[in-house]
Amino acid sequence: MLLPLLGLLLTGCGMDSSFTPSVTVEDWGWEDGKAVRLFTLTNQNGVVLKVTNYGATITWLSVPDRNGTFEPVVLGFDSLSNYVAVRGGFGSVIGRYANRIGGAQIALNGEKYLLTANNRGNTMHGGNRGFNKQVFDIDTAYIEGDSAKVSFSYLSPDMEEGFPGNLTLKITYSLTGKNEVVLDYEATTDKPTVVNFTNHAYFNLGGCHGPVLDHYLLVASDSICEVDSIGLPTGRLLAVEGTAYDFNQARPVGSRIEEVKPGYDNNYKLRREGDGLVLAAEVYDPVSGRVLEAYTTEPGMQLFTANSDRQYTGHGGVQFGRHYGICLEMQHFPDSPNHPNFPDVVLNPEDLYRQTTVYKFSVR
Repeated sequence: MLLPLLGLLLTGCGMDSSFTPSVTVEDWGWEDGKAVRLFTLTNQNGVVLKVTNYGATITWLSVPDRNGTFEPVVLGFDSLSNYVAVRGGFGSVIGRYANRIGGAQIALNGEKYLLTANNRGNTMHGGNRGFNKQVFDIDTAYIEGDSAKVSFSYLSPDMEEGFPGNLTLKITYSLTGKNEVVLDYEATTDKPTVVNFTNHAYFNLGGCHGPVLDHYLLVASDSICEVDSIGLPTGRLLAVEGTAYDFNQARPVGSRIEEVKPGYDNNYKLRREGDGLVLAAEVYDPVSGRVLEAYTTEPGMQLFTANSDRQYTGHGGVQFGRHYGICLEMQHFPDSPNHPNFPDVVLNPEDLYRQTTVYKFSVR
């Protein structure tokens, strides 16, 4: 049931801490004739997560450093108009298919579908108006134990951006008492289709004051997808050992970035046995002491280091640009519909798609 939105305040009880888990909501404008709201989730430790139903977007996340000082750790903007105007999907859910689909076409059950070509003749992040540019429905917001939660859903109509099937995606954001941001996705369709969802948050554990090149990164992966000159997978996997793509031992993001100019934009095949959550990556900022551990049920992770020279004005007028963020995009592999050897991305009407990603914060 949709909760009353104006003045909503949900609080937990019985928590022995300085804060009480809560969810508040405010009006944030209108887009496509639909109301946009901004939800603020707070946990018992004072961590604050802000999300909006425009693109199911994380707009703000603040966590403490080793001295207890709270600062934002994701790049974002103060107003809805910024998110409508910018490219890049800052903090947004990406769909119907994250990353690239070669030739902007897929084949399902012998039928070819032409998709929107918005990236050098290919489909990128769902087309011209992917899920990051849609106003999601607001399902519910509530407190459960030590967690504050909000759920959004979006019905992507049959043939939107060329993708077949009426597809419904539900995403629930949870801020837990363990300083975890949990993303739970569920999706259904009425016709066979392809799906690949991710979140495009740009993390910066240094309070977003400068580039992330001195952040230490570990990636639990032995191989990446080989790509051609425009970023499309060839279908081969390349071993990372000894290369600039090898983060099996934590090292600074910028230590070998000059070898992969303009920066990292690669899909890593994650190490896993069976289903369930596995560690995908760990990021550590030695200045602030903040640590981010990322876990997922997905088979891959796109590592992206904000390689554009474009400058943006973020929260409080802070300027940021190239290499100011690091994206840990949990996903299936790019262009999987055109590579049978890649993990399957077909969703059928009898199936329920599920994905969970966890971003856990601590200090060292």
